[in-house]
Amino acid sequence: MGSNQAHQTSAVGGTAQTSNEVNDPLEPVNRVTFKFNEVFHAIILRPLATFYKFILPDDGRVAVRNFLKNLRSPVVLANDLLQGETDRAWTTTQRLAINTTLGLGGLLDVAKKWGIKSHSEDLGQTFAVWGVPDGVYLVLPIFGPSNPRDAVGKLVTSYLDPVSYWLRDTHGDEWSNARAVVGGVDEFSGVMNDLQKLKDTSVDYYAALRSISRQKRNTE
Repeated sequence: MGSNQAHQTSAVGGTAQTSNEVNDPLEPVNRVTFKFNEVFHAIILRPLATFYKFILPDDGRVAVRNFLKNLRSPVVLANDLLQGETDRAWTTTQRLAINTTLGLGGLLDVAKKWGIKSHSEDLGQTFAVWGVPDGVYLVLPIFGPSNPRDAVGKLVTSYLDPVSYWLRDTHGDEWSNARAVVGGVDEFSGVMNDLQKLKDTSVDYYAALRSISRQKRNTE
């Protein structure tokens, strides 16, 4: 939920204000979706994220983030292998084993304390490694900035994630939905102030966020 739109914006108000290569032929439609997402953020996501930060101390939010990251480890591992990154796959395997056991199911990032750092991989990145172009810029409802390659990757991942299957089979869709909602709220809570600052300092917030999201994705 808002996972693509909730980008780290350390360069707020800086070089991300414009983009020389935008590849945005769907801009009129994208701007409509962007406006919808802004309303969704204002009415639903920002109040939830504000309440979430109010009821959970910093350490509690870190634990939630660690837990969700650990749940996603099988997806990261699969993409490590699909990209031929055996060293990174071994790192992911170690982190999953250590944090699931010694880290109390992933609430504690013991592996990080031991120098085994995390990384993130998804099918969009795997498709990029395979040579699939990103295509035009897209703004997805709720999820925000994307492109056809990443959108397909996100859709396929939802069917390949073993944790999602387990949650649906054992607890029904409610737990899988809860995981998605908590993940989205947690991620947005960490960047909502930066996004607001970007909005307040941008002549064109849509163009500024488009530039930042594409730069970040290209770096990934």
